[in-house]
Order: sequence, then structure tokens, then C-alpha cells
Amino acid sequence: MLHTKIIDASKNEKIEISKAENFLNQSKFGAVIYFIGTVRDLNENKTVTGITYDAKESMVIKSFEEIYEEAYNKLNIKEKAVFIEHVKGYVGLKEKSIIIGVACKHRDQAFLLSRYIIEEIKKKTPIWKKEHYENEDSEWLKGISLNN
Repeated sequence: MLHTKIIDASKNEKIEISKAENFLNQSKFGAVIYFIGTVRDLNENKTVTGITYDAKESMVIKSFEEIYEEAYNKLNIKEKAVFIEHVKGYVGLKEKSIIIGVACKHRDQAFLLSRYIIEEIKKKTPIWKKEHYENEDSEWLKGISLNN
């Protein structure tokens, strides 16, 4: 089971943990883990005030689906539920930019799957970040090429 969505910050949409809880709440799973990424205040000695995320939504969803399938092949966790949402648009300091929720039969599977998914998203998914700095210009950070 997989749920993926791009949250549109320009429409005041936000990541809601309760949606992940509802999706992952099943009696066949004994372990549920949530990873929530937020905007932090400092990067490379610059004071960050927010991040603008940009992405081609269809490519991001496809990447999430591929990572889900790869996890099955590499980790051999057959029974699982995965919930992934990422924001597109401006995200302020301390606000949520991504949620990854996983549910598995056992906790070791859930920890392994959660870590695998976030690491693969960081490596493969074409989501670009423009950091906004206090008293400085904003800048786009190095991202994933569309050729990957």
C-alpha cells in the first residue's frame, strides 16, 4: 500500500500527521514510524528563514513509486504501508516539508524501510530547494538532475 502526494503551499495546504495515521492504522502492523523533515535555522553558517521547494510533480510521484518498488526488491519487506507527502512552495522555519510514514509487522523492518526511503528520496527525487537567508540573498542549492 502506497500513498504519495505533493502538498501545494501556495494553496495553504500543509502536511497533516493525522492523514498519515489514518492511512497507516491497520491491525496487521505492529510498528509504525514517522519521519518528519522540517526547515532548520542554519545551513553552512547562514541563518535560514525558509525554503522554497520546486518540483515537477509527475516526476516526483513516479520517483516515490519507484523507491517503494525498489524497497520491496532490496529489503524484501512484503507486507507494508508507506505514506509520503512533500511540500512544493515556500516552507517557513520549523514547518514540515516532508513526511514519510511506514507501517510494518515488526519494528526492525519499519526502521529499515523508513531510513531506506528518505535516503533514496534525497539521492534520486528531483526536488529543488531555494534557501532564503536572513539579511542575504536567497540561493538554489545543488539538486538532482532531471537526467537521473
